[in-house]
Amino acid sequence: MSENDQFDVIVIGTGISGLATAVTASEKGLKVGIFSKSGDLEETNTYYAQGGIVGNGHEDSPELLSEDIIKAGDFLNSTEAVNLLSKTGPDLVDEYLVKKLGISFSRDSKGQLDLTREAVHSVRRIYHERDISGKAIEKGMLAYVKKLKGIQVFPFHMAIDLISSCHHSTDTQSRYGKNRIIGAYILNCETKSVNPVFAGAVVLATGGVGNLYLHSSNPSIATGDGIAMAYQAGASLINSEYVQFHPTTLYHRDAENFLISEAVRGEGAILINKKGEPFMERYNPSLKDLAPRDEVSRSIYMEMERCGSTYVYLDTPRMSVDIPKRFPGIYSKCLEVGLDITKEPIPVVPAAHYFCGGVKVDMDGQTTIPGLYAVGETACTGVHGANRLASISLLEGLVLGLRAGWSISQTHERPSLSMRRSIPQWIFPANEDKVDPVLIKSDVHTIQSLMWNYVGIIRSTKRLSRALSDLNYHSHRIDRFYRQAGLTRDLVELRNSVLAASVITNAAYNNKHSRGCHYIIRGDVPHENS
Repeated sequence: MSENDQFDVIVIGTGISGLATAVTASEKGLKVGIFSKSGDLEETNTYYAQGGIVGNGHEDSPELLSEDIIKAGDFLNSTEAVNLLSKTGPDLVDEYLVKKLGISFSRDSKGQLDLTREAVHSVRRIYHERDISGKAIEKGMLAYVKKLKGIQVFPFHMAIDLISSCHHSTDTQSRYGKNRIIGAYILNCETKSVNPVFAGAVVLATGGVGNLYLHSSNPSIATGDGIAMAYQAGASLINSEYVQFHPTTLYHRDAENFLISEAVRGEGAILINKKGEPFMERYNPSLKDLAPRDEVSRSIYMEMERCGSTYVYLDTPRMSVDIPKRFPGIYSKCLEVGLDITKEPIPVVPAAHYFCGGVKVDMDGQTTIPGLYAVGETACTGVHGANRLASISLLEGLVLGLRAGWSISQTHERPSLSMRRSIPQWIFPANEDKVDPVLIKSDVHTIQSLMWNYVGIIRSTKRLSRALSDLNYHSHRIDRFYRQAGLTRDLVELRNSVLAASVITNAAYNNKHSRGCHYIIRGDVPHENS
């Protein structure tokens, strides 16, 4: 067994939560291996986050922030998790991102941090770097990671299964001991080889599930990998029915998945229908365009049905800010497709955006299986409840990542040599089926269409029942193909997608009450809130 096959910590994913975990563990003296299925380490949900991260507002308090998070989450939040995040999070942003890493957040003419506001936030408290906040954070963190000698980074390496001491060991006595995750089988996406890699702790930081849907603001890497692996290992999952849809992504054939940040509405843009009429007052008279994301997404959906249109508009010319300066990324992208948003409104539609559920963890990222941690969008601490407050995701990713790193440094336990030797190599099928990319692409599209139509913004018992039936059929067929074919990244993602889709749909079907971003109807009558 080569020494390179064992680490103190394995981190799967390179977004803010995974990198925060890796950095903290490394600075505590641990040997860390970071694995990314992509060749581009920046290709994460973090990189594409536009709005920003919650910091210390001038007229803010932990109590006010907690109230806003819980209000947005439709009161399903864990108060313990919310209070801890509200009390410690903003200071950690200052300490870690601003002072330690020197992230270049936007500042005003006096050199003070320029704070912005998004929906349901009571005050301006969001640190941003114009509309490329996630890009600034991701680049800054990766640059810091590369300076640390205790971290090895492996691009083009995808975790395909977690290794369990009870379920994988060939030592018959191990099955009677305490179960623990001791590593992962890792696929080298270039050579197609698979190797067991061992660690005292495995951290799932694989991001969300957006690419399970036909329309998403997420990059293509968001295929529910961590959810699928944790589910197969027997870890508890929670709140999986709560998939948040962002109200505004650019509606244009040449700009698929491009997000129009909620901060655009925070700076004064309003939603209008195809007749040019503002409509949010009809659905939420008090908060209007700054209502919670689940309400705005449903309102757009219903307005499109009412008007017989496939999109609505975001009226940007009415904004008082300097659009090219404040939103350079959005302005440039729209110009690329022939839209000058200083003079004309942006056509927008809702799209799958953020997974509020996930692998159940405590506030140190520990799952229900010893040795297995989850952080970021893969994890569910209960902070978000039934619907996420804007710009809280990066904050939770930072806080949970740092806390997980600290916790692992105190509790990690490398698997013994005898245990490592009892774990078999990956078994390939004797006669591998060829992987046809066209068939995989077709299966992915089928799952995405099914999830969009049946498990989307507005759900019904009949739609969810149909989804379960269809997913059951596809799941068996895909699993059989997965076990018989040669491994590729696309094939593993397909397996993960159908597993994660089944988890979400089962949770949605079993929850008969509308709450937050899980909105279910029976016929034409919405269920009462639980």
